[in-house]
This record gives sequence, structure tokens and C-alpha cells, in this order.
Amino acid sequence: MEKKITRIGVLTSGGDSPGMNAAIRAVVRTSVYHGIEVFGIMRGYQGLIEDDIYQMESRSVANIIQRGGTILKTARCKEFFEFEGRSKAYANLKKRGINGLVIIGGDGSFRGAVQFGKEFDIPCIGIAGTIDKDILGTDFTIGFDTAVNTAVEAIDKIRDTMDAHDRIFIIEVMGRDAGYIALHSGIATGAENILIPERKTDMDDMIASLLEKERRKKLVNLIVVAEGDDYGGANEVEKTLKEKLPNAEIRVCILGHIQRGGAPSCIDRLIASRMGYHAVESLIVGRHNVFVGIQNNKMHYIPLENAVKSKGKISEEWIKIVKILAS
Repeated sequence: MEKKITRIGVLTSGGDSPGMNAAIRAVVRTSVYHGIEVFGIMRGYQGLIEDDIYQMESRSVANIIQRGGTILKTARCKEFFEFEGRSKAYANLKKRGINGLVIIGGDGSFRGAVQFGKEFDIPCIGIAGTIDKDILGTDFTIGFDTAVNTAVEAIDKIRDTMDAHDRIFIIEVMGRDAGYIALHSGIATGAENILIPERKTDMDDMIASLLEKERRKKLVNLIVVAEGDDYGGANEVEKTLKEKLPNAEIRVCILGHIQRGGAPSCIDRLIASRMGYHAVESLIVGRHNVFVGIQNNKMHYIPLENAVKSKGKISEEWIKIVKILAS
């Protein structure tokens, strides 16, 4: 028999993403509705180790659904990688009688949860809060829609000055290991080239394409680069293009952390609310140590361990679409 869940802890870990607050709100209010006490853990696993934990109630999450970032704050915690650190975390949970944990974060956060769940009797539920959309088992992750729309809005504005000056612009977006932000924002803004970590960059092919467009007097070209692209990012791409295209006006813009901030979009608020609700419901019904995702607009549950074993893959169809629409 599974133990009845009576007290739930919730934390946000890793990189922040718009919509995390909506997920926290859903976890808190669903817990309260079911008569379960709920505790907020500050600064992710670091706060768990340091016992930076406080009890929450419905009013604790009032007026936060529209806010970016996370009211619980977040941190990356090296100490949690060690058994001693995880033991401290467990002791703090046991001391407070917390017997269920909801982790809102990304791949690294889930790896910690998997190890923690194997060693101690605290069931864990994972919710994907990451702008990278790189977690297997869900069509969207909390924060991706907001981040990609932020990138699209910025690129649209940059395109105005591109057109005015007949320039090549290289826009670097976030995505150290995953190219979804680059892919989606690039297609949505009509980029001529999109460089992503999942595919090796063929610089010769891109230069040939730009030279051909130069001959056609198509001098305005947009290149969207994920920061983790194998060529080294926007600045490295610029160096090579300036050597090969001496007559071209080339500019670089790195969007950076602007993509992480801001009020979450409607989609991010909705999926965060839905995932947070189902995370608590999963703990109640005994569906433990799972990742809560949404596929084809239906709730989708996979073992938490499976969610960290492999990344979601960019389909060849998307690559073909980029090539055809950019010609």
C-alpha cells in the first residue's frame, strides 16, 4: 500500500522560466483543496539542504500567475550531487513530515530527483519548467512559448533596420543543447538560415547560398543561431562571413537573458496550471516518481527516469520546411 500523502513540498530548480509561478500556484491551491499541507522550498535543492522551507497557503500564491521568474527562487546546487547533501535534504523533509515532492525544473533537476527517489522514501513528481523545450514526454515545457515569442518580437524589430540598411543580421538566441527556440523563432520570422546544436553547421553551404542571393541583389538576410551551435555562436559565424563576404554589411545581436524574463504567455499559464494540478493529483492517487507532461492536449505520464534518458528530437520535416521556405 502506498503511504497517504499528507504534506507536499514544492521547489523550482535550475534555470528560471516564465510560468513557474503559475505552476507553484496550482500545486499550492490543489494541495489546499485536498486538505494537504504544502511547503515552499526556497532556492531549489540548496534550500532543501539548508532547511529554507516555509508553509504556504492559498494567499501565499495570490497575484503571482502573471509574474515571470519564481517566487521560490532557484539555484544550481552542487552539494545535492553528493549523498551527504541528499541525506541532509531528506532529514529536513522528514523533520517536517513532508512525504511528497514536486520539482519544477529541467533535465538536471530531474536527474537529482531520480537519484533522490532511489535512495529515500519520498515520491517525486517532475514538471518541466524550461524555456529549451528539450524534455522527452511533453509537447511543450513551461516557459518555451513565452521565450520564443520574446525572440520573435525582438527579431521582427531587428528586421526593420535590416531592411532599411540592406544588412545581414546574425541573431543569437538561447539554446545551449537544444535548438527549439532558434528553429521556431527562425521559421516564424522568415530566417534564411537557422543554426542549431542538433545538426552540424555546413558553413560552406551557407556561404554559397548567401553569395547566390548577393548576385540576385537579395542583400537582406537573417541568420538565427542557437547559442550551442557547433560553430561557436553568432560571433564566430560573423568572423567567417566577414572573411568570405567582404562587401556585405553584417551585424550581430545576442538576445541573451531577455528571453527568460517577462510575463508568461496565456499558453504557459495554462499548461503550468494544468501540470501543477495533475502533479498533486498524481501524488494523491499513488502515481509516484513520474514526469507530468502534455501530449496531443492530453496528460501524459512517464517514469521520471525516462524523462532524463533521452532528449526530444527535432524532426527532419522541420529542417525541410526551413530549407524550402528560406529559398
